[in-house]
Amino acid sequence: MGERNLDFDRVIDRRGTDCLKYDFAVRRGKPEDVLPLWVADMDFPTSSYVLDALQERVAHGIFGYTESGDRYFEAVAGWMERKHNWQVKQSWLVKTPGVVFGLAMAVKAFTDVGDSVLIQQPVYYPFTEVIADNDRRVVSSDLVLGSDGRYHIDFADFEQKIVENQVKLFLLCSPHNPVGRVWRREELLHMGELCRKYGVLVVSDEIHQDFVFGENRHLVFANLKPEFETISITCTSPAKTFNLAGLQVSNLFIPNPALRRKLCRQIAAAGYSQLNALGLAAGEAAYRYGEDWYNGVMAYLEQNIAYLQSYLTRNLPEIRMIEPEGTYLVWLDFRGLGLTGPELEQLVVHKAKLWLDSGAIFGPAGEGFQRINVACPRATLEQALEQLKRAI
Repeated sequence: MGERNLDFDRVIDRRGTDCLKYDFAVRRGKPEDVLPLWVADMDFPTSSYVLDALQERVAHGIFGYTESGDRYFEAVAGWMERKHNWQVKQSWLVKTPGVVFGLAMAVKAFTDVGDSVLIQQPVYYPFTEVIADNDRRVVSSDLVLGSDGRYHIDFADFEQKIVENQVKLFLLCSPHNPVGRVWRREELLHMGELCRKYGVLVVSDEIHQDFVFGENRHLVFANLKPEFETISITCTSPAKTFNLAGLQVSNLFIPNPALRRKLCRQIAAAGYSQLNALGLAAGEAAYRYGEDWYNGVMAYLEQNIAYLQSYLTRNLPEIRMIEPEGTYLVWLDFRGLGLTGPELEQLVVHKAKLWLDSGAIFGPAGEGFQRINVACPRATLEQALEQLKRAI
């Protein structure tokens, strides 16, 4: 029949569905009438092929313990080869309910209490949480915002932080959330060689790998050199690409058998085994048949990002958009307004009635910024920007 869910302008009411984005504002300390563009899911229905696969699975009526077989792996591996030129082996695959769970398990498996784990702030805040909550030390080699409007790695600081803190593990965000960088080959190679030099394992969160714009290209860290395969864990998921976060399915690739065994022991110790049946059905269908839907989403996101940039330039020049090379999460610099942290929160949340992600939660380097999710119908984005304009 072909893909049926390509009308991304259609506004669908998500309220009343136990939706984290829309139904829990008051419980999280926000006004009830706030417009949410914070958490990283999309306001678009997923591919009709995924819905068909789910309906077929539901019609069967039995949801016992379910494991994935060759068909699931072939679907995932096919996508990785077509989109990212990476040939993965079935033995490498470890399935988890989410990438953050995988990060936490890696922290527990490969470090001890008190060990240092390296990140690059401002970065996705669960990176900090899974380190600190497991009684490890958070060490950040902060990214530097250059005069070219892009964030850069301070490699001297990166190396110094590893040496001074005897870092055991590095959590790499690639593409980077929230600053939108898609790392270049030379940047990944430089980080990887430093990690090899000092015996640092790399857990590469590549969940946003399918959202890359323009001439930018996502490069799988482990695929750059055979030596990187042996020191890395690559975290991927259909959750972001196909808007399946609530179905909890992620795919970790670990070529090094010793690392894989160690991580699997940690996952077993946490009491986790198989993914849920519907997550497996949805993930396989998405990777097999969801490409038309994905292409439609990508085109729509590019238009939304261009609209956001144009709107800010014309109406709110005090706010600077850090142009995203990847992800549908846009990093906005509000420092031109000259507001303190509390004043900015008051403006955005209570005056503009917007629920964005405050830059401060991504680390001290995020102070004065806000992250906005543009994976929504244009009408929603227009409404948000109008509310912001009136508030300012």
